[in-house]
Amino acid sequence: MWVLKVFFVFLYTGFLSCIAILSMLISPRGRYIMPIARSWSRSIFAAAGVRHLVLRRDRIDWSRNYLFLTNHQSQFDILALVLAIPISFRVIAKRILFLIPAFGWVLYLAGFIAIDRTNRERAIRNLDRAAERVRAGLSLLIFAEGPRGTGDTLLPFKKGPIVLGLKAGVPIVPIAVRGGRHVLPKGTLRFQPGTIEVIFGDPIPTRDYTYDTRESLMKRVRGEIQSLLEYKEPAAAPDPRC
Repeated sequence: MWVLKVFFVFLYTGFLSCIAILSMLISPRGRYIMPIARSWSRSIFAAAGVRHLVLRRDRIDWSRNYLFLTNHQSQFDILALVLAIPISFRVIAKRILFLIPAFGWVLYLAGFIAIDRTNRERAIRNLDRAAERVRAGLSLLIFAEGPRGTGDTLLPFKKGPIVLGLKAGVPIVPIAVRGGRHVLPKGTLRFQPGTIEVIFGDPIPTRDYTYDTRESLMKRVRGEIQSLLEYKEPAAAPDPRC
């Protein structure tokens, strides 16, 4: 049965990728990309028997743009984040994803940003261009650890996303995603039902930091995400009428 579900995911991803490419003819700036991505995420979650839970989203002012930094446990993380973040945003993704037929073309046409960690100079140039786009009003999502982790303890953060945040001058929103590694463990395509939680932290102003204090900013963001991974939702207050 799980093989059929995996087949559906690939088939549906290819179908919606073609729809997304056609939508770029109507709106070259990618106006319809996020609605299509949310349809993609909801359908795959439904097929996999996965539900998502969003916590603390009301603490964010969604009328402005941000740099979102998050952990990475599973390929299902991006689906949950697409559903959880209510505004349009783009992602910095591995360059290899842009080489996937149809799906990679969508990423390129929609303005997602490729990062090649094997070429430091090219990676720096791409981060500089990304900072320019964020200053111009784009919201951007980055997996701060780089590769996927295998446990609840965060991997060391990459410095690039922090430097990008400083250059862009926008607040950094720490986000924790948990539950994904149980739904789809690293190294397998066999997913199983479960719940993925997306927990938002308070925005961290980057104006309080400089390039020389970037390590302090990185420690703060990493500490916030680690705390969010351990977050427990407060119990509801008892109804005084009872």
